[in-house]
Amino acid sequence: MTRNEIYTRLIDQFGEEPFDKSDEEFNEFIAVDTGQWYQVAKFLHNDPDLYFDSLMCITGVDLGPKDDVMEVVYDLHSMRHLHKITIKVIGPREEEFRVPSVESIWRIADWHEREIYDLFGILFDGHRNLRRLLLPDDWEGHPLRKDYEVQEYYHGIRVPKIKPKKLTP
Repeated sequence: MTRNEIYTRLIDQFGEEPFDKSDEEFNEFIAVDTGQWYQVAKFLHNDPDLYFDSLMCITGVDLGPKDDVMEVVYDLHSMRHLHKITIKVIGPREEEFRVPSVESIWRIADWHEREIYDLFGILFDGHRNLRRLLLPDDWEGHPLRKDYEVQEYYHGIRVPKIKPKKLTP
């Protein structure tokens, strides 16, 4: 099944309102409204013609204060039908960007959502154990946010500030 066929099937099920589609050649995805994401994810997993049984990856994206947008990108694959799709849940870049958790649908989402929460500060509503994965529980901030500032000290130990290297052409 192609991405356009999957998109049409989603519109038949939920209507046009919660969806948008990118037709960029190397960046094809379907955007889903945050409020509808859990129901759409459940449909993508349970519908026998779609049957996306594999959540291959979840990625957090912070486009920075200029664009004022954050994204959670899901790459889904059906091992039965051998089709795949990229879904984006896009929202405002607020202090608490919230996305429904899908760990009850795809168990592997547990670790991915915790990692995204830890590094981007995106909250996954309904996650049964949303806590930091890579950094200590009392670490300040989320290091992959564009406006992140490294804390000067952690438990009395100076935190080194590392300058990013300039890329040379």
